[in-house]
Amino acid sequence: MKRRFLTRALTRAAIALPATPLALNPHKPAHSQAIGTDLPALQWRMATSWPKSLEIVFGTASRICQRVGELTEGQFTITPYAAGEIAPGLDVLQAVSNGDAECGHTAGYYAAQDNPAFAFATTLPFGLNTAQQNAWLYHGGGLDALHPLYTDVGVINFPAGSTGAQMGGWFNREVNTLSDLQGLKMRIPGLGGQVMQRLGVDVQVLPGGEIFAALENKTIDAAEWVGPYEDERLGLDRVAEFYYYPGWWEPGTTYELQLNLELWNQLPKTYQAAIRVAAAEVQVTMLAQYDSVNGAALEQLMTGGTQLRPFSLEILTAARQATDELLEEISSTDATFRDLYDQWQTFRRSVYQWNNANEFILSRFIAEQIG
Repeated sequence: MKRRFLTRALTRAAIALPATPLALNPHKPAHSQAIGTDLPALQWRMATSWPKSLEIVFGTASRICQRVGELTEGQFTITPYAAGEIAPGLDVLQAVSNGDAECGHTAGYYAAQDNPAFAFATTLPFGLNTAQQNAWLYHGGGLDALHPLYTDVGVINFPAGSTGAQMGGWFNREVNTLSDLQGLKMRIPGLGGQVMQRLGVDVQVLPGGEIFAALENKTIDAAEWVGPYEDERLGLDRVAEFYYYPGWWEPGTTYELQLNLELWNQLPKTYQAAIRVAAAEVQVTMLAQYDSVNGAALEQLMTGGTQLRPFSLEILTAARQATDELLEEISSTDATFRDLYDQWQTFRRSVYQWNNANEFILSRFIAEQIG
């Protein structure tokens, strides 16, 4: 992955980078490059992994662009593009690395097929919830540990949106036992997909915009996306009847803003600060949006005929065992993954011990009382 990304990135950089700070708007005359300020007027493109129909996740990408513009008084503008307009939805990291787009909004685990360590930036099966993931990334050394991984492909990354714990996905038939999973064709990315593969699932990796057609045409039997609100926007309830929970492979999914590292290093510090602020803001507001709408959306889906089902204890237990085996196997052969995994596990043990005392038991009690 490193060789493939960097060879193209360095070649493009050698050809395309100007001697002056990057991406000055070539369509404006020189005297208008800095209007009322000594900072340059820049125009960037943001590749995303999302169709525009997904108003929360694509809206989050758009919000980053909007806030950067506001914080720089219009001097630094970024335009978001839907999946496929600049790069395929699963290839945003490569596009940013190559310089096909100056930045991107995506999920790190889409690149886990090339390097499984990228999954830590997004989520791991049976891993950290959103609050724990934030604690690890911002104050537990997680983001510092991830940056060298991205530096190797000429990118810098910042957390930029969280979905919270996701749903287990849509199935065109019930899956109660492990035998029901054998040969099932399911869209599921990341390490969760590799775990499902070990349980007998025929794993498919598709961008969000292609899931509906694949289910409708029966080229897949099941698919996971995010949660009730966005899943309904994709129309998944119209092509699959059974909706499973929980999404054990995505307990606290984090999306991210990825920026071409060489271009990032050329940005004025003021613009870098604006990007950091915008990314941090949406890391909070995206989850707030999802939590505010998913409950009502789930109720509406069930009223419309969706059959809500929990994964059986048999499936959950087998999935957890397969997860532990997979992570240990990758760690035994991949030093980069092992270093991240060891650091992540140490943090997880500590935060779980704390949350079991201050939060988990209380949450279970309250849920039982009001359920």
